[in-house]
Amino acid sequence: MPEPADNRLADAATDEEQPELRRRRYRRRNDDGSDAWTGTFPAVTPEPTAPPLPVRSSSWAEAAAVADALSDAPPSPASPPAAPTRRPAAAPPSGIPEILPEPEAREADATALPTSFVREQKPRPKKGFRGFLYRATGGAWNLGPSAQEREEDELARRISRQLQGSFNTAVLSLKGGIGKTSTTVGVGLTLAEFRGDPPCAIDANPDSGDLVERALGEGIYQKATPRTITDLLRNIDSIDSLTELSRYMHHSGRLHLIAGEQDPEVSDSLTAEEYLRIRKLISSYYSVALTDCGTGVTHNAMSGILQSADNLIIAAGYAVSGAKRARSTLQWLAGHGYEDLARNAIVVITDKDEVSNRVDKDAIEEHLAGMCRQLIAVPHDRGVADGDLVTLDHLKPETRRAYKEIAAAIVDGYR
Repeated sequence: MPEPADNRLADAATDEEQPELRRRRYRRRNDDGSDAWTGTFPAVTPEPTAPPLPVRSSSWAEAAAVADALSDAPPSPASPPAAPTRRPAAAPPSGIPEILPEPEAREADATALPTSFVREQKPRPKKGFRGFLYRATGGAWNLGPSAQEREEDELARRISRQLQGSFNTAVLSLKGGIGKTSTTVGVGLTLAEFRGDPPCAIDANPDSGDLVERALGEGIYQKATPRTITDLLRNIDSIDSLTELSRYMHHSGRLHLIAGEQDPEVSDSLTAEEYLRIRKLISSYYSVALTDCGTGVTHNAMSGILQSADNLIIAAGYAVSGAKRARSTLQWLAGHGYEDLARNAIVVITDKDEVSNRVDKDAIEEHLAGMCRQLIAVPHDRGVADGDLVTLDHLKPETRRAYKEIAAAIVDGYR
């Protein structure tokens, strides 16, 4: 049947008032088969909407805000898991975007904070051509440290390792004049240079040892107050602080030293018990101690020294007699209950006298290396061979490198 005129007028008025938002109509079929227009919306059941997916953040601040929002939201009621369904291979209808959930790893990234806010810088070269180029260009060209410089840095790291407790290294030999005292001073100064805490060196040589003279110089030592290990023993019960202890010490930079007795009548009177009392006092204030022993292994204080030693340095020379005595020292230690000290000993061969080419240095090194933990050779250096003041500034680079290797080796043995 034709549509009433009133309805057409009402539709026109509605279209004029709402030009952009037209009412949607649908046709309802009557019982007699005719069509009629109605002015109501069809009932539409809203589809359940999924919660919004986390948004990827471009900064850690946005990621933190998203994490806070997710943690503050009320938990949704638990629902039984839906049966797994297969997604059809056909493409979604045009005009309806398909929302795909991001992988779980990406969702975790949205709320994760960065692990570091500062980029790691490339190591800067300090020496050689690379160091010069870095300084000349103001850091624009950074080739990094050379292999030799990286090795030096590794030695410094090993020497400066933090220690838990106090440790003692004894330096000994069966023959005099082969670099025992100079090695003690050189290694002690090296430890003082790289470690955060100052080391202590003790002159336990019963034969008027010259440890302090080699570290300070004979002229300065003679002008100083003659404080020796005998004076320390005489007043050891009254010492209860590092300040009191320092009154009986000498100082070469950051290396602290206890001088040996110079009077021949009493120099050989240091017993094992007295040395252990000094060692106990030193262990309260120093983490690293070096003990310069006398020649031989049978004098009075030697049993106390070996009893308290954590590792040993066996001084030797390239002369045939010096190499044989170093071997005899290791054999004596192994045969008298000090197998661990012998096995972990560090043999230091000092080329003090520049032996002739007839001596096979490689054969000596190979022979002694199989009897100890490590063998280190100190090259010939006038700063060591003259028997006077030992200072690192006047030594060859190769000699300083050898002392660094010795210092690193003894610290490695502290466990």
